Amino acid sequence: MSPTAVIITILAWFALIIAVSLLTARGKGNAADFFNGGRKAPWWVVAIAMIGAPMSGVTFVSVPGMVGKASMSYMQMVLGFFVGYLIIAFVLTPVFFRKNMVSIYQYLEDRFGAASHRTGAWFFFISKILGASVRLFLVCVTLQLMVFTPLGLPFVLNVAVCMLIVLAYTFKGGMKSVLWTDVLKTVCMIVAVVLTIVFVAGDLGLGARETVSTIGDSSMSRIFFFDDPNHPRYFWKQFLAGVFTVIAMTGLDQDMMQRTLSSRNASDSRKNMITSGLMQIPVIFLFLCLGVLLYEFAQARGVQQTGDLLFPEVATGGLLPAAAGVLFVLGLVSCAFSAGGSALTALTTSFTADIIGTQGRTESEVSKTRKLVHIAMALLMGVTIYGFYLLNTQSVIDAVYKLASYTYGPILGMFAFGLFCKKQVHDKWVPLVAVLSPIISWFIQAHSEQWFGGYRFSYELILLNAAFTVFGLCLLTRRRLQER
Repeated sequence: MSPTAVIITILAWFALIIAVSLLTARGKGNAADFFNGGRKAPWWVVAIAMIGAPMSGVTFVSVPGMVGKASMSYMQMVLGFFVGYLIIAFVLTPVFFRKNMVSIYQYLEDRFGAASHRTGAWFFFISKILGASVRLFLVCVTLQLMVFTPLGLPFVLNVAVCMLIVLAYTFKGGMKSVLWTDVLKTVCMIVAVVLTIVFVAGDLGLGARETVSTIGDSSMSRIFFFDDPNHPRYFWKQFLAGVFTVIAMTGLDQDMMQRTLSSRNASDSRKNMITSGLMQIPVIFLFLCLGVLLYEFAQARGVQQTGDLLFPEVATGGLLPAAAGVLFVLGLVSCAFSAGGSALTALTTSFTADIIGTQGRTESEVSKTRKLVHIAMALLMGVTIYGFYLLNTQSVIDAVYKLASYTYGPILGMFAFGLFCKKQVHDKWVPLVAVLSPIISWFIQAHSEQWFGGYRFSYELILLNAAFTVFGLCLLTRRRLQER
């Protein structure tokens, strides 16, 4: 696929999302509209948006590529994801709506105090900056190979262009723009995957029945792993990691919850959460099926690339019709810019509401602060992406969940303690507990094989991290009870 064709596809998508942003941002555009869309979004719009919201360019590229090493074991986590969505729907969303929160980390101040509030906000800030940047990094690397390197342009310009696009369509519309671009992203992503499966199967001479048989007969189609508890792909490790990862990375993540808090009420929020969680199961399964077919195609056509580079090579390397390349680029950029835009909006919201604070400020003051923070967050994300480039980070989807195990663990622990224990804590020591918990978890993870008979931690490390946070908060409890 030529750089010119890639550029035209990206510009077409950019024009579409800018048009959406202008339409959704019509009117006064106050802070409430930016932060939560004025809480007027229909539940079904949020549900469609939430299907694709957790899926970034990493999902689009890495999930098909991972079946070569991990088969379809990722589905074990996906089944856990759905249980996590049920817990979010029935436990967390009623609390957040009852307290009428702009930022979910305001709960920590209501429950414990200002130090806990800022601790949760800072851990989210670190988590989201790193997580969003590593996701966009993969997209930038792909665009560098397809466009910028052939044109002799440096990676830093690539990053700058991507961040300017993300900044442009979220600057005024905020959450309204994010919701509707997420809807477009979900549609584009599913269409791209389905049609790519059709193209690959057609090139291999497979009809519908033969395609199903090819996937089912492949050694890469194995989903469940019950044989070795010490192995990272063991079912209960993956399933429990899926449950608590989605609670932490969706239910306790301002980026994800900002969407569902734009619903009209808690009931609508519950409906969109359950619907989107259920629909993600077949969507992610389609990605994995595509991965099996891509490896079969690569073996038949002599393609050497594997992992994250397999899908881009097959789709844009001239081995399939040109439409396959367009679909790949469209799916990739829709995932990337939508995920980047939502992360940028959430970072702006949390930093403005949680760290700077909005109490006692006029609407114009909050609006001015929000705009300056929005620009600063875009610059910081761009610098972080370039940092990943210098570090030559690989295995992006694995890196995302490993980062989450450390950075979201303290947030999960603080919310769990707050929701299920009525005791008050010494608020000023909460930041120390939150910092020590991931350090202790890392130390145990580094020595687990030696200490625990060959046991290797996978993404369930987030549970250990959260448990240490809860234990630390138990040590900080005070005698006086506080009503929930």
